[in-house]
Amino acid sequence: MTTTLAASTASDSPPPPALIADRVKRRNRREARNAWGLLTPALIVIGVMTVYPAVLMVVQSFTDYTVKNKVQGTWPTFVGFENYVDLFTKSDFPAALMRSLGIMIVLTVLNLSLGILVAVLMVRLSRAWRIVVSIGLLVAWAMPPLTATVVWGWIFDTEYGLVNSMLNTLTGTENWTNHSWLLNPWSFFMVLTIIIVWQSVPFVAFTTYAALGQVPDEVLEAASLDGATGWSRFRLIVFPYLRSVLTVVLVLQIIWNLRIFTQVYALQSRGGLASETNVLGTYLFRQGVGEFGATAAIGVVMVILLLVLSWGYVRTTLKEEEL
Repeated sequence: MTTTLAASTASDSPPPPALIADRVKRRNRREARNAWGLLTPALIVIGVMTVYPAVLMVVQSFTDYTVKNKVQGTWPTFVGFENYVDLFTKSDFPAALMRSLGIMIVLTVLNLSLGILVAVLMVRLSRAWRIVVSIGLLVAWAMPPLTATVVWGWIFDTEYGLVNSMLNTLTGTENWTNHSWLLNPWSFFMVLTIIIVWQSVPFVAFTTYAALGQVPDEVLEAASLDGATGWSRFRLIVFPYLRSVLTVVLVLQIIWNLRIFTQVYALQSRGGLASETNVLGTYLFRQGVGEFGATAAIGVVMVILLLVLSWGYVRTTLKEEEL
């Protein structure tokens, strides 16, 4: 009887800490193996599609790799930072870089400002008008960039453009007949800004409008009863709810506006001077055919620039995850 009671007491006692720690370690290892097993296919795809080309681009940027080496199957010569030095001292890259940064800032400010304004107005519109505005925004957003550029190119056309005709009618003169909007770099970028803003505002507007639905009506009503103005309510109550969404939209706008290509190239084909209107995308495209080493250096600089501009968002996201 005593032996049975002792055995029962021993079986009911908790296992020793060393055994518990060993079980936890084995479970963690098993979960880690399962997690890596599930991630492996995605990591292979990312490695093949992203990591390998990126590493290859960085390596080629330090060589004089050209199409001649590719055809003959010969190894390129290592030139160190020569491609980068030539890029900033013996080419038009600095001018294209400054144009890209300038147009990126202008487009980002306009897109965010107009998009937020449209979203706030949509909240105050009736259901019928909200549907009409949404359809109009979707039409602009869904139109392919090349198609939109062609349409706006005809609107600003030298001979048959609607803008020139309207300006002649408003001024009562013929001063705008055969006026080219694309030969002058300033008017070229004005037309480019109109096209991109027209297509980019819908994304900001729809995203902001969806985020505005998360703001509690009770808080806004209480602030209104306390005498807060519309700007105060937006700055102190609405904006904190929108901060995370607008941060993502801001980063996306910076990246997209710095990588514009189709609209610039299409307008250049309609009469713009490429040498005075090139941005990073078109400058890279118009480099010497087969100059892989030089173009790889341009690509590396663009990637570094995008990483620097988006680092603030990445750092903020990591801090929020740690909290």
